[in-house]
Amino acid sequence: MSKIPDKPQDVFVPLTEDYKKVFGKDLISLILYGSAAGGSYVKGKSDINLLIIVTPEAINKLENALDTVKHWQKRSLAVPLIMTKAFMESSLDSYPIEFLNMKNNHILIYGENVLEQLKFKPEDLRLQIERELKGKLILLRNGYLEAAGNARQLKQLISRSFTAFISIFNALLYLKQAPVPQKRRDTIKEVAKLFAIDVEVFLRCVDIKEGMDKLSGEGVADIFKKYLHEVEKICNIVDGI
Repeated sequence: MSKIPDKPQDVFVPLTEDYKKVFGKDLISLILYGSAAGGSYVKGKSDINLLIIVTPEAINKLENALDTVKHWQKRSLAVPLIMTKAFMESSLDSYPIEFLNMKNNHILIYGENVLEQLKFKPEDLRLQIERELKGKLILLRNGYLEAAGNARQLKQLISRSFTAFISIFNALLYLKQAPVPQKRRDTIKEVAKLFAIDVEVFLRCVDIKEGMDKLSGEGVADIFKKYLHEVEKICNIVDGI
């Protein structure tokens, strides 16, 4: 058996069996979320992320899951998020973007679909969008200075940051009660319909993220400066919402 699954669904049955052995009746939900659940899984590159909901009794016995987590890490599954239902529900005001993205891209593997009925307060979502955008803008500016014009480093900065911006864009669409697509290029186009952003800059960033660009060093520097400008523009837009 291959260590890295060809598709996430290949591991659903043994994964469920293993975590049922660990938690028994205390296992409430086993949920795949993220890109692997949204049809963007690439073998060997995409993370396979799991949300595991357990009872309050089981959350204090995480040592029982150590061997199982280690076993599935060897098959390229990320360390799962394990929490209680009460903790998740009480955290929606603090982490609305994270839970919204789980809700938008998930597959129920076992048990209760605890994500399906989640609702988010617009004011909580807007506040986290602003905080995340401004934090990312600061990090990008610092990274730009550290890179000192190095094209490879600038590409890495774009690639590392871009997934977070897609999550933020999805949250913006939800906030404006607009459709939330699964594919990132479609997400960018939907955001561009609502806000005055340069769609081509962000599509170029997708190319860099996916290794499809053929930019020169000067071209990368130019895109990065435009990227910074557009992120700052979105910050100002969110301030006005």
